[in-house]
Amino acid sequence: MPVDLNNALPLAWDSATLDADTKAMLDNLQPNILRAHVREHMSVLFVRFNDVAEGRAYLRRLAVTKMKSALRHLREVRDFAAQGRRGSPYVGVGISKAGYRDLGHSVEEVRAFGDKAFRDGMKRRLAEVNDPPVEQWEWVYQREIHAVILIGDDEPDTVAALREEIVGDLPDSARLLGEETGTGMRNPAGDGIEHFGYVDGRSQPLFLKDEVDREPKKHWNPAFPLSNILVPDPFAPNPVRHHGSYLVFRKLEQNVRAFKEIEQELADSLGLAGDDRERAGALLVGRFEDGTPLTSKPRGAGGPVSNDFTFDADDGTKCPFSAHVRKTNPRSFGREVLMARRGQTYGERSDQPWDDSPPEARPRGDVGLLFMAFNSSLVDQFEFTQQQWADNPDFERPATGHDPVIGQGDRDIKVTYPKAWGKPEMSEPQAQVAQTVTMKGGEYFFAPSLAYLRNL
Repeated sequence: MPVDLNNALPLAWDSATLDADTKAMLDNLQPNILRAHVREHMSVLFVRFNDVAEGRAYLRRLAVTKMKSALRHLREVRDFAAQGRRGSPYVGVGISKAGYRDLGHSVEEVRAFGDKAFRDGMKRRLAEVNDPPVEQWEWVYQREIHAVILIGDDEPDTVAALREEIVGDLPDSARLLGEETGTGMRNPAGDGIEHFGYVDGRSQPLFLKDEVDREPKKHWNPAFPLSNILVPDPFAPNPVRHHGSYLVFRKLEQNVRAFKEIEQELADSLGLAGDDRERAGALLVGRFEDGTPLTSKPRGAGGPVSNDFTFDADDGTKCPFSAHVRKTNPRSFGREVLMARRGQTYGERSDQPWDDSPPEARPRGDVGLLFMAFNSSLVDQFEFTQQQWADNPDFERPATGHDPVIGQGDRDIKVTYPKAWGKPEMSEPQAQVAQTVTMKGGEYFFAPSLAYLRNL
């Protein structure tokens, strides 16, 4: 039987009774979709094809010689846990709507993709997510990108060597339009962080039984159906067995200096002193820098980063309704909206995000996040999250403000913050914090099945 994407039970991929259809799906699915692949070092290549036959032949060679399946990736993860055996690097491919056209698919054929945002392309969706005008994007993203090639591993030399092979094999008719380099950042506890210094990537939808089984689930269940991330690949030999996922890519530049100044100003305005000053940043993010959820404790606690919590008992006197993690994952509803985020930080800096450097020593630009997320619907997941949650000052209560981290648009209403954790007294209404994350460009892609790529 075809894989039931709506099955609420997590996928038991390592079961001794793994059925043929599930195995076929995993054998033909790209890695990094259902489960994040280790990619401490990453090269992101943006390619344009100008010859149908050469473009198809190139992607076919890439799939056959460089790309592994999701099933192989999962087995490598299992073998590493059991025997410490290192796995192979990750190579992923996403194709844009324009890319499918340049690979010989007609406009009529591309309509087989059910997602309107994908068929439009990111440049035609500015109004839906309050993005800046295309002429303000970095040059590579203003151009027509046909494909993105992702190369990741925990060793930089492996990524560099593989990048040279992949670029060297590009046909003369193709163009490497540009590339991004990502490097993972970790705090002293070993947790992944972003440039503002906060633990990142913890609240993820999980699709595989072995991952779900390791998580506490007293308050919040991280298990999600495959329908949150997979769709049939319309151009694959057998769409019933061969699946893909919509990939959103966005380069988000972070003004770390401005954000740290905002933290200090907010702490001053609320009269926070001593160790309580760290709560100012948590009021914006919803977690302390060490990942402790603001809804559970008034200060960072260190230790394992909890993901087993909800906002049900908090009326906004602990964690504001506008806090980033509350805006983008309200937890008690909207589960069908959550995306599988696979982002990577970029840029070099002279300071450490966790040190005590003053704001003026922090970078003002040239660092940020290469935001990547897999969706079964760009319209109903990524764009909904950005438009209806992050950019909506009235979600989930009136006049609570934009998401202070990724919210875009005019911030013309005033907001309040709890003066003390869990107490009803609120601050005087004040202007929302300035936008410190700037979208520099991006595109919508579809990560097709390996079956499609191998049969080009």
